[in-house]
Amino acid sequence: MPTYRIAPSILSADFARLGEEVRNVVRDGADIIHFDVMDNHYVPNLTIGPLVCEAIRPHVQVPIDVHLMVKPVDRIIPDFAKAGANIITFHPEASDHVDRSLQLIRDNGCKAGLVFNPATPLSYLDYVMDKIDIILIMSVNPGFGGQSFIPEALKKIAEARQRIDASGREIMLEVDGGIKIDNIAAAAKAGADTFVAGSAIFGKPDYKAVIDAMRTQLATI
Repeated sequence: MPTYRIAPSILSADFARLGEEVRNVVRDGADIIHFDVMDNHYVPNLTIGPLVCEAIRPHVQVPIDVHLMVKPVDRIIPDFAKAGANIITFHPEASDHVDRSLQLIRDNGCKAGLVFNPATPLSYLDYVMDKIDIILIMSVNPGFGGQSFIPEALKKIAEARQRIDASGREIMLEVDGGIKIDNIAAAAKAGADTFVAGSAIFGKPDYKAVIDAMRTQLATI
């Protein structure tokens, strides 16, 4: 049975008490803290930067997974690594040199990965699988929280799983966008092992109840 990981996205957390929010969600069963970085350029929204990552780092021991929705990416990668990120992913369209950007992440001591929008082909992986630690499949178009899951993402998750299995490497397969209790099992069946959930967790009064319910669904796979 795969190791499944729940990664709450702080995009939906209460920013007035962010340290408390991340402590509580980890206490209630989160495996990873997902950190959405948007620049109002690559995506039509503006969120948070390295200083916020640095501020929450002392509050949790679990990995911080930084998803860069910025263009260009190389300038900001070392800043997030220094701020305490453990995993850094970016969109291949946002880098002029994908191989170089992946190596930059690894040179700064973090796990590296690529993010694929609903219409972005997986062919970007063809020549860089040796530098990939995580693949993130977007099941919504990036830029805003609270969107509905795009069902066609299941096919892309399955295709990514085939590529991972063929590589023989240990690569995480993450899905982000509209993940809820009622669809997490379908994403797992398609091949995902790491699940980003924002409003489905932080939008509810009892984080533990939601995370436990997600794990119950995953146990049926």
